[in-house]
Amino acid sequence: MQLMTKEIESRMPKFYATEDIPTEEKVLQVKFFHPMSNWTWYGVEYDQKTRTFFGYVQGFENEWGYFSLDELESVKVHGLGIERDLYFEPQKFSHLFG
Repeated sequence: MQLMTKEIESRMPKFYATEDIPTEEKVLQVKFFHPMSNWTWYGVEYDQKTRTFFGYVQGFENEWGYFSLDELESVKVHGLGIERDLYFEPQKFSHLFG
C-alpha cells in the first residue's frame, strides 16, 4: 500500500504551519495504523524533504510528536505493514478526541 499520495502530500501543512493553532483545532490530515496492534499515527504537518510528520500518536502513550514516513514504510510484523486508512477524512482533533 502506498502510504503517501500526491493528493495527501499537497494538502499537508508544512512544519510549524499549525504551531499557533490550539490543539483541539488542529486538523488531522491522514491516519496510519497497523492492523495487528493498537498503534495509530495521525499526520498534521509534513516535511517533504525529510519525509517526517508532526502529529498525534496512539501507542504505549497518546502523545504529540514526530514520526518518519520511511520508518512507517519499513515496519513489518508477521508480514503485515503499516496501512493508511483509505476512508479517513481530515478532521479537527476535537471532533475525533473531543
